[in-house]
Amino acid sequence: MSAQDPDYLVDIADLEKHADNDGTLLTGQPWIGVRFDCCGVYQRLYKSKDGKFYRGHCPRCLRKVRVLVGPGGTDERFFVAE
Repeated sequence: MSAQDPDYLVDIADLEKHADNDGTLLTGQPWIGVRFDCCGVYQRLYKSKDGKFYRGHCPRCLRKVRVLVGPGGTDERFFVAE
């Protein structure tokens, strides 16, 4: 993802059915992981209350990112903001 690119569409269906590496079911507020290449740091982005997008920023340089939720998206939970 870069600052010039449009928002991305993500659809992570059935979060409650996904399990962590040790088999523990993931529950709670939905999130995606983003590694910000600008500063080489990782940040979790949490889904908005209306469920339409994930929004956050780089914890070092404060570069903003927004990821839209949409049908036909992806099951991936980790992304890179270039």
